[in-house]
Amino acid sequence: MRFSAPKVVVGIIVTAALAAPQDPLDPPAELTGPKLPEAVSGRILRSDVSEESLRETIEDLAACGTRHSLSSWNDPKRGIGCGRDHIVRRLSAISKAQGGRFEVVVDRFQATAARTHNQPVPLENVYGILPGSDPALSKTAIVVSGHFDSMPSDFMNPELDAPGADDDASGTAVSLECARLLAQISSERAPGRYRATLVFAAVSGEEQGLLGGTRLLEYLRQNGYTVGAMLDNDIVGADFAPGGFQHRVRLFSGGGPDGEDSPSRELARAVEEIAGREHIRLIFRSDRLGRGGDHLPFVNAGLAAVRFTEPLEDYHHEHQTPRVENGVEFGDLIKFLNFHFIGDVAWGNAEVLRELALAPAPPGNVTLSGAVTPDAKISFSADNDAERAGFEILWRETTDPRWSLLTTSAAPGEVILKGVSTDNHFFAVRSVGTNGARSIPVAALPAHPRSR
Repeated sequence: MRFSAPKVVVGIIVTAALAAPQDPLDPPAELTGPKLPEAVSGRILRSDVSEESLRETIEDLAACGTRHSLSSWNDPKRGIGCGRDHIVRRLSAISKAQGGRFEVVVDRFQATAARTHNQPVPLENVYGILPGSDPALSKTAIVVSGHFDSMPSDFMNPELDAPGADDDASGTAVSLECARLLAQISSERAPGRYRATLVFAAVSGEEQGLLGGTRLLEYLRQNGYTVGAMLDNDIVGADFAPGGFQHRVRLFSGGGPDGEDSPSRELARAVEEIAGREHIRLIFRSDRLGRGGDHLPFVNAGLAAVRFTEPLEDYHHEHQTPRVENGVEFGDLIKFLNFHFIGDVAWGNAEVLRELALAPAPPGNVTLSGAVTPDAKISFSADNDAERAGFEILWRETTDPRWSLLTTSAAPGEVILKGVSTDNHFFAVRSVGTNGARSIPVAALPAHPRSR
């Protein structure tokens, strides 16, 4: 039998404990810096997203019957080449509306993996590229991607039906809708020229071993791009979780070694801050247990990359040849999708891409020093940028998931945080543009090896 104290006594004890100051003030007085712009203007509206366009893309891809990476690249009606043709057609329409400034690239390559029978096979990715306007940032790529290949129950059989509506026509549709939204906004809303280059990717070979994602990174590097951020949308078409209301999309991000923050984790925090906690559920792991997506080649290269995935997957509708067994329907079919949910995912991706492409470059060489002193010292560098208003110094309790603002700085260099312990918090710095756009935060790492 469990003993329970009277409720009134418990309430008195808890109230007294909370009223007493439990920890010293840190810092003892408010730190102040220059005032910076609060937010970037021109936010994308949810009503800007076309659920009809999303549906049309998914219907076109699913109608190809299968998009298995080992199926036909030449048949216009069935196979992965059919899917590629639909994607190229949609991106080409965007390019035409942009007067050709929006570039469409079909990237043909070969790859070998266990799921290609250990033989080199031809594969193709499709990219829509909206060049950045800033000479200093135009070779920084902000990337969104979905994979357009699909897979049946027998993952080595390219002849079986594999409509792949959710996995991953949904993610491909998000990438294409982001292209439509951001190209249109760049043309119609001033100031709409993005400083960094936006890349809208649809890749193949994901189900064969992340072959298309690996090639996407290779392509960007070969063409002189530095990856500023990579958003992978994979299985974002449905909300199978019970409850009678729409749930948040999951956002997966892995941490760094030895408990330190990683670029991917910082990107995830930025995504949540831009799109809102009501839309994004942070999951602090690289991907679902034992599984992977096209963001992982970027993560493994030390770059900022995250994965969007629906709230709760239904494995009857992934990697399944359409059929009915014992009264249970299997298959990745359009009728199981939720287009309002996909629209929300597309909106969140587009708004994140927009702000990151408008933002200054993140600071570099961000370090923390001041051990065995009363003041923490944050040092960082940055190139000259007339469109940068300054920097925000962020901090968080070591047990908290999110940053909060500590102070600001007008210029790079060293910021001394009077009365702030180096030990009780983590710190980061991000750039702020004159337009209000924020870069991804960069975590401050110890400046010197650990001493005893």
